[in-house]
Amino acid sequence: MIRFTVVTITYNAEQVLERTLQSVLHQTYEGVEHLIVDGKSKDGTVGMAQRYKEVSDASGNHHKVIIQSEPDHGIYDAMNKGLTQASGDYIVFMNAGDFFPQADTIEQIVRRCRLSECATAELPAVLYGNTDIVDGEGHYLYPRRLQPPAHLTWRSFRKGMLVCHQAFYVRTDIAKNLQYDTHYRFSADVDWCIRVMREAERMGLPLYNINMVVANYTEEGATTANHRASLKERYRVMVSHYGHVSTFLMHCWFVVRAILKK
Repeated sequence: MIRFTVVTITYNAEQVLERTLQSVLHQTYEGVEHLIVDGKSKDGTVGMAQRYKEVSDASGNHHKVIIQSEPDHGIYDAMNKGLTQASGDYIVFMNAGDFFPQADTIEQIVRRCRLSECATAELPAVLYGNTDIVDGEGHYLYPRRLQPPAHLTWRSFRKGMLVCHQAFYVRTDIAKNLQYDTHYRFSADVDWCIRVMREAERMGLPLYNINMVVANYTEEGATTANHRASLKERYRVMVSHYGHVSTFLMHCWFVVRAILKK
């Protein structure tokens, strides 16, 4: 059986964590491991996660739950801790507040990608799908603006992060060798996804389009300061992979496109 590791990074996430925990708990697919990597929360986050683990254990649930709570050096440091502990064949990062659209989402992924027919060494490097945006209460708002292409390559992200991080499933053996670059504060996930796809190309492994919504992503209210810093950092990430000229010309097109849409 192909196994999946879901990693949830938390810090004082008591207000939004419940729907994420319940979403993973109720996945119908057997063989799901849930790692909850907490940054030493000061609210009820860890207690909530512990109760969820106890419920899972008491009900004989087929999902394995692991909780780790200790200080970290930011979200990407915590994600690297999740990478280190993951034991599934695929890993996906599901933030606190985000959740699977259906109880059988992972089961559908396995069926649509025909994973049970693949030898381990032949499994696709990446499984990717669509994302819907939800509000702070978990209610549907709209589809994510950037949509995944039919055929994804590492060059695709020149046009932006076309696949949401929560909809990007990576073979764990590849992911463990490509940890997040913690020098980035806001965009290490973009850099990581590109590096994963470059490695997939080097290995001659496919990236498989699931062709369905696989994640509900909670709309964020980032501050203007962080938003600007994030854009600047993302530009640096793009330059590192695609070069100065290509990145500059693509961003010129972004500006023209925005003007034309007005």
